Amino acid sequence: MEYRRLGRTGLEVSVMSLGCGGPSRLGLSTGRTTEQSAAVVRAALDAGVNFIDTATAYRTEPLVAAGLRGCRRDQVVLSSKRGLRAGDRLLTGAELEEAVEASLRRLDTDYIDVYHLHGVSAEQYAHARDEMVPALQRMRDAGKVRFLGITERFGTDTGHRMLRDALADGHFDVLMVGFNMLNHSARGGVLRVAADRDIGTMIMFAVRRAFSRPERLRELLAELAARGEVDRELAGAADPFRFLAAESDDLADAAYRYCIDEPGVSTVLSGTGNVDHLRANVASFARGPLSAGARAHIGRLFAGVTSVSGS
Repeated sequence: MEYRRLGRTGLEVSVMSLGCGGPSRLGLSTGRTTEQSAAVVRAALDAGVNFIDTATAYRTEPLVAAGLRGCRRDQVVLSSKRGLRAGDRLLTGAELEEAVEASLRRLDTDYIDVYHLHGVSAEQYAHARDEMVPALQRMRDAGKVRFLGITERFGTDTGHRMLRDALADGHFDVLMVGFNMLNHSARGGVLRVAADRDIGTMIMFAVRRAFSRPERLRELLAELAARGEVDRELAGAADPFRFLAAESDDLADAAYRYCIDEPGVSTVLSGTGNVDHLRANVASFARGPLSAGARAHIGRLFAGVTSVSGS
């Protein structure tokens, strides 16, 4: 397993991080038992993954705690988060502090390494900056949170409006950003700026439905061609990623390997509820990045894409 510095946090984190949300939520979404979910966490640790990301909304914090039981806390980097909404209104700073305390209890730990404001939209950012950041700073000063993070709502903010504002303000030590083979729009305005400012980055959406379901990929490419974001010939191709065959026989494998070589990337999230699937993902990361030629070709094919997340 390769390890990288998570920006100015100074934390050394595995290039593959275990995401405990997504469609599987450590198997919670498919009826796995607590022990089965905990086994996924333990298998990740055994493979060298030391960065685990969860959230209040995922309902997987207790499953992470079960998987970490008996482990040395200082050998694991924990990330959790809370969204800004409380019903039909936005949280207060005091309510966010209560949410952090609740996460600490569910995770059975005294501190969380990176605590994010979760899925913040561009419209919510001013509230996040003015009300939530001071609350997180108080929790940091109390030793409950070590570093501040923020995650975008990539499904609806595919051009990264919110993260551009967050980067300009400089309050956050870590950003969670959407980036994949179809949408590289984070490259210039987010990843390069984050690298210049020594801010850690966590890549989400590296693998989404378009990379595991051929019919969804065809639908997305047709939509992109209709909007003029990709060439119509590409959208009509029977196998638009055929050029990757010499390097990978699996599109999800190629998708992870595309992301890990992007300048400015600290770690790439990979989620599953199955130990065998986890090991397959670990093997993808271990194969290393795609060739420079394949990366350049992907860059040319999808250079104009800004409107989709890959889901």
